[in-house]
Formats: sequence, C-alpha cells, structure tokens
Amino acid sequence: MILPLMIFLAPLAYSPGPGNLFFAAAAARLGLRATLLALAGYHIATLIITLAIGMGGFAALAQRPMAFEIIKTTGAAYVLWLAWRFFRATPIEGDQPQSTVRFSDGVWLLLLNPKAYVIISLMFSQFLSLDAGHRWHEIWIISLVFTLNNLLAFTVWILAGTQLRRVFCHSVQARGINTAFACLLVGIAIWMFFG
Repeated sequence: MILPLMIFLAPLAYSPGPGNLFFAAAAARLGLRATLLALAGYHIATLIITLAIGMGGFAALAQRPMAFEIIKTTGAAYVLWLAWRFFRATPIEGDQPQSTVRFSDGVWLLLLNPKAYVIISLMFSQFLSLDAGHRWHEIWIISLVFTLNNLLAFTVWILAGTQLRRVFCHSVQARGINTAFACLLVGIAIWMFFG
C-alpha cells in the first residue's frame, strides 16, 4: 500500500501549489531557518486534518456545501493576502533574516486550502480498505505517509528557494523574486477560487 500511495502522491506533492510556492518564496526572502516554524505548523495541521478526514470528517463537510464554499473563498483570500505580503516586502540585506514566517501562517495555509481536503479525501477513497478491523491502523499509516511526503516535498521547495536567495542577494533582484512569487501566489489563489 505504501509504494502505490507514494506514487499517487508524488505529482500532487511536488507540483506548484499554495504551500510549495509559499515556502519557496519565504525561503528565498528570509532563508531556511525563518521557514521552520511555519513548516512545523503546516505539517502538524496536515496530520491532524488528514486523520480527521480519514475518520469521516470530510463526509460531514461534504453534507454542508456552504461550509466548503466558505473554506474555498477564505482560502483563496488568504493566499492573496500572502501574495500581498510578498509584493510589499522590502529586500533584506545581509545574511540574517529580520523576521520569520509564523507557526500560524503554516496552520492557516493548510486549513484554508480546499484542494487539500479534496486530495486527502481522494487519497482515502483509493487506499483505505473496507475492512473495518484494520481501518484505524490504515488511517494512521496513510496520514503519516501523506504528511511525511508533503514535508519532504516542501523541504525540496524550501531548498530551491534558499538557492534563489543566494543567487539573487541584491535588492533589485530580491524585489524581482518577491514580485514573481507574489504573482505566482495570485495565480494559485485564482486557481483555488475558480478550480
């Protein structure tokens, strides 16, 4: 079950999405260390939400379409707000970041991403057996594999962002990186809203 699950998750985890782009942009702007709290927040929330959906939480949410629309709209607005933060950011001079992204930034990024709920539900529909005797065990395994796979993917994006920070360390280039990531996040927000 684990190998097919990882093959299923690979294109979803490593392709550009709200989380990957946010963490790459944060690492490009602030460096690796400044992303760690948000990375922890995102993945702790991922594990909790994945377990909740595996135990039936998405079925309850699916019965309330308005709740899903609220999450979708709020999530797109939150990603737009993140894009605005990057667009308005001033270049940081020197090696030490002046700020970090917060633990709560990671948590909110996951909680307000409606695509995450759909992907997690799809994952369980494909990989969770109907055998009630093993269901809790499988929910834990699937949730852990999903969370750790996302953590690895985000780490790759963070390292790529860190490399951008090294290449574009002058203020003009840093402004360009911030603007490029802001535009990508705007595109992701539009995709989240209309997708």
